[in-house]
Amino acid sequence: MPVPAPRCRFCQTPLQEKVIDLGEHPLSNAYLTREQLHAAEPRYPLCVYLCTECLLMQIEAVETRDHIFNDTYAYFSSFSTSFLAHAQRYVEAMIERFDLTPEASHIVEVASNDGYLLQYFHQRGFNVLGIEPTASTADAAREKGVETLEEFFGTGLALALAGAGHQADLLLGNNVLAHVPDINDFIGGLQVYLKPDGIITMEFPHLLQLIAGGQFDTIYHEHFSYLSFSTVDTLFKMHGLRLFDVDELPTHGGSIRIYACHANASRPVADSVEAMKRKEADFGLLDVPVYRAFGTRVKTVARELQTFLDEAAAAGKQVAAYGAAAKGNTLLNYCDISTEEIAYVVDRNPHKQGLYLPGSHIPILAPAHVAESRPDYLLILPWNLRDEIAAQMAGIREWGGQFVVPIPSVEVF
Repeated sequence: MPVPAPRCRFCQTPLQEKVIDLGEHPLSNAYLTREQLHAAEPRYPLCVYLCTECLLMQIEAVETRDHIFNDTYAYFSSFSTSFLAHAQRYVEAMIERFDLTPEASHIVEVASNDGYLLQYFHQRGFNVLGIEPTASTADAAREKGVETLEEFFGTGLALALAGAGHQADLLLGNNVLAHVPDINDFIGGLQVYLKPDGIITMEFPHLLQLIAGGQFDTIYHEHFSYLSFSTVDTLFKMHGLRLFDVDELPTHGGSIRIYACHANASRPVADSVEAMKRKEADFGLLDVPVYRAFGTRVKTVARELQTFLDEAAAAGKQVAAYGAAAKGNTLLNYCDISTEEIAYVVDRNPHKQGLYLPGSHIPILAPAHVAESRPDYLLILPWNLRDEIAAQMAGIREWGGQFVVPIPSVEVF
């Protein structure tokens, strides 16, 4: 019997439109110890679909959220200085725009990671709560003085908290909306947990920028959905929430921040809402052909990187990489890259040092190793942080080393 088509996680429509099949990949944050290198490594399909009904681009959930976001989860937001600065600017902007005060405003972040953002509200005396399911990052947040509830967020938790008299004046989530397999349960929880006159802000990579820049490395098993403003507007509306503003942001290769409130709240809708819908329609996000063209673009980007690495090897050049990032693992595994092409990767996060990248088995070392081995090229895998990383590692120019970014196309500088 034929295998039934998977169904859209929002509207349950059968998913018939396949955008691109990236093959089988290990989980992008499933870093390996030396002892695990010779054991069988689980791999899962990484196939991207478009729902032709609600236009939600998505992958199937091949593993449970508990397995992906487990106690050894190694992504810590605080290791990016540019993201910390982004968090500080956000805190200042929200306090000023919405007249938030320590005496009256309860601030809650869903998927609060290591307290990278809430620490700045906490330092100003605000009542804050982080909701974060991974023990490693939750512990780091508590060390910053950020009260953290070690749970997955959804409607059940929201009902329990609201029933105990706790709701949020400002409810925020950065880079979490794409990470939830049950997006209806999550958005429904936001609606329950928000005070009647409260504000929600959510940041996520913008699907328009993902497609325009060929950013296929953003696709991995932690990212269940790939979001446009227009589709998120539909999702929130179905759960009694209304989008009233949107900002475009440079983070993660091009993100947007949405502002939402209860559907019956009195907040006026900014001109930016209609402008963003027009921008997405003009780009083609409401039509299938632009998604099909993206699949073709991905293959071109991958070929460029493979060609660069082949030519570097033929010339006897050593290539190292910077950033043991999840997005880098999609790139490396789709291009079938291993230690034969890239000797090692360095990362500032000590929780990753001494481990190995999933799939490629490239060793993760401390950044100081670059000065010791003096590679000819340093491939920046989190290319969205190219300026920050190039500044940190500027010393490679002392021996003629050069930086390389792979997205949107291979660039040596």
